[in-house]
Amino acid sequence: MVVQKVNMNKKILILSVFIVASCGLAYELIAGALSSYLLGDSILQFSTIIGCYLFAMGVGAHFSKFIKDEDVLSRFVDIELAVGLVGGLSAALLFLTFSWMTAPFRTLLYVLVFMIGSLVGMEVPLVMRALNARQTEFNELVSRVLTFDYLGALAVSLLFPLVLAPHLGLVRTGFLFGMLNVAVALWTIHTFRSELKNMGGRFLRASTVMCLLVFGFAMSDRMVYWGEHGLFGDEIVYSTTTPYQRLVITRWKDDLRLYINGNLQFSSRDEYRYHEALVHPAMQALPWARSVLIMGGGDGLALREVLRYPNITHVTLVDLDPAMTNAFTQRAELVKLNHGSFSDPRVRVINADAAIWLQDHPDMFDAAIIDFPDPSSFSLGKLYSVPFYGLVRKHIAVNGLMVVQSTSPFFAPHAYWTIDATLREVGLRTYPYHAYVPSFGEWGFVLASPQLNYQPPTQYRLPMRFLNADTTREMFLFPTDMQRLPMAPNRLNTQSLVNEFEQDWRQVIR
Repeated sequence: MVVQKVNMNKKILILSVFIVASCGLAYELIAGALSSYLLGDSILQFSTIIGCYLFAMGVGAHFSKFIKDEDVLSRFVDIELAVGLVGGLSAALLFLTFSWMTAPFRTLLYVLVFMIGSLVGMEVPLVMRALNARQTEFNELVSRVLTFDYLGALAVSLLFPLVLAPHLGLVRTGFLFGMLNVAVALWTIHTFRSELKNMGGRFLRASTVMCLLVFGFAMSDRMVYWGEHGLFGDEIVYSTTTPYQRLVITRWKDDLRLYINGNLQFSSRDEYRYHEALVHPAMQALPWARSVLIMGGGDGLALREVLRYPNITHVTLVDLDPAMTNAFTQRAELVKLNHGSFSDPRVRVINADAAIWLQDHPDMFDAAIIDFPDPSSFSLGKLYSVPFYGLVRKHIAVNGLMVVQSTSPFFAPHAYWTIDATLREVGLRTYPYHAYVPSFGEWGFVLASPQLNYQPPTQYRLPMRFLNADTTREMFLFPTDMQRLPMAPNRLNTQSLVNEFEQDWRQVIR
């Protein structure tokens, strides 16, 4: 009977390794994802967070040796409570801090990562010592503990991007894993109650922390609303976290605004300027065009402008995130803004990675409208690279045109002219231009063609709210403070564009 109880206790300790490993990696992924959403540059955020976290785990593992053998289980319970509390609250604290007090965000981020990493680093050594005290063979001890440690990491690494982040969100996921850590503590208290000191006090603390985390889990949506209200200021009419990004739509009076990962994508008050400038200089030059490819543009606003041309018989829109296209297909205020463009029978919507879709499909088009978010991360930077533009060129008619949203030639000149150089690198003729959009300031675009000798339109077949002969002529002229810079193309293996973009905007913020 005693032997059976000892074996059961061993199994419980080993199973706890699976849970605490899952929780530890979850906190790391939450910190990396949240900082990438809010700060951009996902490689930098994940790299520094992983480095800080692993270093902290080493520190925690080192200090675990100072815990006395007779206190191993008691301290394990205390550590689980601390990890559950700090890790469970971490996402909510970070999000609210960024929303209301941006300056200390980075400091708090790395303080929390270091605290969690140090505590997590103590967990496995303490479990191994507890098992060793129960006369477990060393080979079996190491094998079982590390096996369950790695299995726990595998489980959460799959669940996080596929289930947890898109369906629960980062804040609620943090509270969930905090509850799991506290559950391990309660489980340990119950199983080893005869060996623990001050069991009643620890049970009371564990119950209090669990209640706090359950309350936080239930209030997660409200916390996110408070945070986003502080970040955006206006009424939030729609928000969702997807596997790819955080989407938020706000409203102030008659002004609807779309934010992706905290960055403004459009204001309904002046988006017509941006989208007329994006679409019509190309479409006016192609009266013979029948088919158009739109990449990005999941809001349907560029699509709205393309569909105004009766000669267009087929439009394929490729946008990665179905949550984006669904919102602008189903929500009445958004459908009104894009004039119901997704319901037009000429439109085919494909939710896929644009680069992969181009590789897998041979379709040819007379024009391509490329309307991706700014290259603020390496996942976006690949869509502004030499290989990507080479793929697009293969799908464009010889005398066709493509136009690329290209950031600001005034605020981000190095990034802007890098995009122009990248298009020229794949053998395209480029025709850079810019337009003033009040929400963004001076904004840039680049037209490109395999062979067409493009001339800016002097008139438009359709009525415009912004464009005319004079504004179009001015768009293709660059003043002294926006002249061409000699930049290298953006190659996939280096992604210089992302660094150029970040440095340009850092100068603006200063």
